[in-house]
Amino acid sequence: MTTLPPCPQCKSIYTYEDQELLICPECAHEWPQNDTGTAENGEDEGLIIRDANGTVLKDGDTVTLIKDLKLKNSSDVIKVGTKVKNIRLVDSDHNIDCKVPGIGQMGLKSEFVKKIVE
Repeated sequence: MTTLPPCPQCKSIYTYEDQELLICPECAHEWPQNDTGTAENGEDEGLIIRDANGTVLKDGDTVTLIKDLKLKNSSDVIKVGTKVKNIRLVDSDHNIDCKVPGIGQMGLKSEFVKKIVE
């Protein structure tokens, strides 16, 4: 029997395998089995956020919306195709902080955007 590594997020020892992923039942974090959680130089990579297509996002990227998004407590809608420049990644329920043209500062979920390759 092999010993599975602890969860890189919450350090729980109760991780389990599911096909090619390791899963933590306490915080629901999932990561690839071959992923050590560190960069090649030994430093922690930190926050990894992917767009709707699975492309890794970085601070300063430009993204476009793939779905109309209604704003809470408002009748405004952010239309599909809206381009958002210079995003900032954060570790919260909305993992992108940005300034949407015509709307202002707001948080977006990464599953509703795709990266624009420039």
